[in-house]
Amino acid sequence: MSATPRSRATDTGTAAVEVLDEGALVLRWAPAGRDPVLFVHPEVPVRSGRPPHAGVPVCWPWFGAGPQPGAPSHGFARSATWRHLATTTEGGVATLAYRLTPDDVTHPAWPHPYRLDLAVTSGEDLELSLRTTNTGDAPVSLGEALHAYLAVGDVRQVTVRGLDGAPVHDKVTGRDGVHEGDLVLTGETDRVFRTDAAVTVEDPVLGRRLVVTAEGAGDRVVWNPWADKGAGIDDVGDAWPGFVCVEAANAAPDAVIVAPGDTHALTYRLRVEDL
Repeated sequence: MSATPRSRATDTGTAAVEVLDEGALVLRWAPAGRDPVLFVHPEVPVRSGRPPHAGVPVCWPWFGAGPQPGAPSHGFARSATWRHLATTTEGGVATLAYRLTPDDVTHPAWPHPYRLDLAVTSGEDLELSLRTTNTGDAPVSLGEALHAYLAVGDVRQVTVRGLDGAPVHDKVTGRDGVHEGDLVLTGETDRVFRTDAAVTVEDPVLGRRLVVTAEGAGDRVVWNPWADKGAGIDDVGDAWPGFVCVEAANAAPDAVIVAPGDTHALTYRLRVEDL
């Protein structure tokens, strides 16, 4: 049996956060007095070498299927062990800094020099800032996502707002269109919305609203596998009603070009409000 990956937990009194070194994955976060905001299966443990369907995985340097056969889905950063640079606290806010470079991990599907930094800031809000620096001498094309699993009381009862009017690609049906109104999930959902708008998840079961804002990301992705597909994912299983993924992404065809010496930043923010 594989080992439990190393994690770093910090509770400032304002909020509690736990981050895994493997994948620099924010596994848990909750402001003081609040229910957990990120989904983790209540019974299936997180194990090394198996990126979990939980928390906020870092999908990088591509989103979705790899660019060549055998390349891991959603890139190699989510399964790499990142270097923890520092944890600092000030005024009830904790910041955990992580870094990944070719000294840590490379892949033939993306053979480029790089420096990848993730800063996780935990306070009344959660903020993740993912910064890609092109340390090479040629432009690179970058796909990425912060793939947040948001904990909800029952995904069948939530309402996702903020996507009205956005062009959308439905990966389940293969269709393209323009989304109208609010989104209520009624079955397997995997949709890429071409928008940078704020998105809110209204959850009447838990009596709260989760507000997602992001910068440096041209897409919002909403995903839940539903019962049939969830049954085939061991750390989802029958817990699938307990989350909805609302991701900030730069997915094809919205991958970004990073020039030599430049840095691209993707920032994801999450806030909890009462209904």
